[in-house]
Amino acid sequence: MGHESVSQIFISTLLTNNFVLAMFLGLCPFLGVSGRLGTAFPMGVATTFVMLVASLCAYGLNLLLGYFHLEFLRLISYIVVIASSVQLVEMVMKKYSPALFRALGIYLPLITTNCAVLGVALFQTARDYNFTQSLAFASGGGAGFTLALVLMASLRERLQLSNVPTLVQGTALSLILAGLLSLTFMGFAGLGGGE
Repeated sequence: MGHESVSQIFISTLLTNNFVLAMFLGLCPFLGVSGRLGTAFPMGVATTFVMLVASLCAYGLNLLLGYFHLEFLRLISYIVVIASSVQLVEMVMKKYSPALFRALGIYLPLITTNCAVLGVALFQTARDYNFTQSLAFASGGGAGFTLALVLMASLRERLQLSNVPTLVQGTALSLILAGLLSLTFMGFAGLGGGE
């Protein structure tokens, strides 16, 4: 997979192989934080930052662990890096935006266990991406995650103003919306020229 261009990797990760809507990774914050646009976008930006840090560190750690033949330590090393970068994001957000920190609530520390973030590190390692490809993969994944959150939040806010039957209000409607968004993003798979 090392022959893909940076733009192909970015667009593919953003749309065709969207972590949330095509690979179904990171569904907890997708369903939990997407109630309001005011919390969905900052959560997407925070997750994108953590994805970029995890990707950069995973690339370096992969080289270092490969050099010393300690590949069995990859997973635990990636988890430590992700947890550390989430702590950094939490501290910055608590200091500079306490209202947003409270609004995100438990979902902010849950970035640590977000499988989309760990997926970035593991997938780029498995696909043997170089440094720039890894950055494109992480930024495309983060942008795709943010796009999914913003789309879902926009739809949910719009539906709050609509007359929705009580039978499908709440969680049922959120899951229906998630399914429809997922079907829409699955349609992007046909744009790759039959691959």
